[in-house]
Amino acid sequence: MKKDFLSISDLLAEEIWQVIFLAIKLKQELGEIGRNRPFLEGKNMVMIFEKPSLRTKLSFDMAMNQLGGHAVCFGIEEVGLGKREEIKDAARVVSSMADVVMARTFLHKSIEELATYSKVPVINGLSDLEHPCQILADLMTIYEIKGKLEGLKLAFVGDGENNVTHSLALASGILGMDFVCASPNGYGMNQKVYEKVREIVYPANIKSQNFSVTQITDPYEALKDADVVYTDTWVSMGDEKEKEKRNRDFKDYQVTSDLMKHAKEDAIFMHDMPVYRGSEVSVEVIDGPQSVIYQQAENRLHAQKGLLVYLLVKEKYDEYYVREMNYD
Repeated sequence: MKKDFLSISDLLAEEIWQVIFLAIKLKQELGEIGRNRPFLEGKNMVMIFEKPSLRTKLSFDMAMNQLGGHAVCFGIEEVGLGKREEIKDAARVVSSMADVVMARTFLHKSIEELATYSKVPVINGLSDLEHPCQILADLMTIYEIKGKLEGLKLAFVGDGENNVTHSLALASGILGMDFVCASPNGYGMNQKVYEKVREIVYPANIKSQNFSVTQITDPYEALKDADVVYTDTWVSMGDEKEKEKRNRDFKDYQVTSDLMKHAKEDAIFMHDMPVYRGSEVSVEVIDGPQSVIYQQAENRLHAQKGLLVYLLVKEKYDEYYVREMNYD
């Protein structure tokens, strides 16, 4: 039975850990011998883009290539999901020839419809609701630096109704991290996502938890004792008409050196990029010693590899990739 990856919550905690550890082993292997074993030899991926992309396109294309597979990319106007071509028709045609589909769409429902009619796994490369592939790379990066995830505090400052925010919140709930989102009034997390997070964090049969996922308005309070500080653009793709208003509304939510002082001394700063220096984050922070944005960006490649191998050839990779790593 095929397994889609439309939301970070499509994976259980154990499965997320398996993908992370597999990604780490593949990264180590590439660094040590200059190549990876061709786990995806003979496998083909179709990539469909409705939005511009640097890291998503580059990392998936390189991941397939380095694992012995092949990727075919369709640009913004070539397929025309729901316009030139009905989504169900595109899904049936593509999945009759490919082994996996990755799509980067404006609407999350487009990804869901692709998955409904596809015979092969569908991966959400980004939608308006979630960005789960980015979060796999983020989790991998945090683990590499901090040596753990559970018990850490992750503070997000900026637009709460953002695909990255949503996936970070869900991942935190699944893996036992404290997550605090500081946003201006009117820019909080999507209510359905927030309710889904609370269902994960506060299941009815568990009366107490030692972590939480919360939404507040004060960025200084959010950063108190934070291990990880994260922000994203104030104007996401599709929000361009609101640019002036958003810049006004978010002016007190820039991550500055002063704000970072409220986090732990060894806190790291993260951003999924592209970044707008002097807008959501100051130059001193984004290019400072606490910033790990380039390690985070590089890990998109390794995380995509881990995900692709996990979804397509889980039964073939050596079990030591997971067993060798000791995790809770």
